[in-house]
Amino acid sequence: MLRIILTVAALFAASVVFAQEVPEGNRVEINGMQMYYEVSGEGEPMIVLHGGFMNIPSMGEIVGRLAETHRVYALELQGHGRTTDIDRPITYPNLAGDVAAFMEAVEIEKADVFGYSMGAITGLRLAIDFPEKVDQLIFASGVYDFQGWQPAFRELIPQWTVEMFTAMPLAEEYKALAPNPEGFPALAEKLIALENAPLAWGEEVAALETPVLIIAGDADGSTLEHNVEMFRLLGGGIMGDTGEPLPASRLAILPATSHTALIGQVDLMMAFIGPFLAGEVPKGWFD
Repeated sequence: MLRIILTVAALFAASVVFAQEVPEGNRVEINGMQMYYEVSGEGEPMIVLHGGFMNIPSMGEIVGRLAETHRVYALELQGHGRTTDIDRPITYPNLAGDVAAFMEAVEIEKADVFGYSMGAITGLRLAIDFPEKVDQLIFASGVYDFQGWQPAFRELIPQWTVEMFTAMPLAEEYKALAPNPEGFPALAEKLIALENAPLAWGEEVAALETPVLIIAGDADGSTLEHNVEMFRLLGGGIMGDTGEPLPASRLAILPATSHTALIGQVDLMMAFIGPFLAGEVPKGWFD
C-alpha cells in the first residue's frame, strides 16, 4: 500500500514549488465558480493549464519563461488552488468549457495554450471542441487515449481511493490556498472518477487542424509508442529533405525525464517551444 501511495504521489503531486515572482491574481465567475487566474508578460495571449492536484505555483518556472514573449493567463481549474469547486463532475469537456468561458469573460478571442498532464488533455479537448479559440497547442505529458498510459499506471488507477490521497502531504498543502480548506476529499473523488472515465479521442485528434507540439519524457506516464502515434495522427512522421514542407505539428522527447520531472525541465522545453510558436524549422541541406 505504501508503494502505491508513493507512486501516485510522484505522478500527480509535483508539489515542489519553484521560486518565481508571483503576479497579481484575479478572479472571475465562470460557470458558477470563482476562477482564480494570474496574468503576466506582454505579447500575444497564452493560456497555461496545470496538472491534477496542482496549482499555479506548482507549475514552476515555465509560467515566467512563457511570459517573456507572451501575455500569459495562468488558470486554476475547478476545485484546484484558489478556484472554488462546484457541484459538478470534473470531466475534460467540462474543464475545456470552463477555459472557453474564461476566454470569453476576459475577451481573449484566440490564444496559444500550454497544458501539462491533466492540463494538456484539457487543452487538447479545448482544441477539439473550440478550435477557433486555440492558435497553437503545447501538449506536455498527456494522452489522447486511456490505453496510452503506461501499463503500470493503468493498473494503479482502479486501486485508488479517496483515503489514499487524503493520507498524502498534498492534502495538507491544498488547505493553504483552497477557498474551502475541507474540500480536498471531494476533489480527490472527482479526480479519481476523471482518471477512470473513458478516454479515446483518436478520430478527433486526426481531424485537428491546430498545430500541436507534443512534449513527453522518455520515462513519462505515457508510452513512447503513444506519443509517436499521436504525432502520426497529426500528420507527423514523414521524411524531410524532399522539398515538401514539414507538418505544423512536432514531437519532442526529453531524455531521462519522468512525468513529474518534465515540468522542471524548463530550459529544455523552451528550446522546443520557442521555435514551434515562431514557426521556425531547422534548415537542411536541400532547403
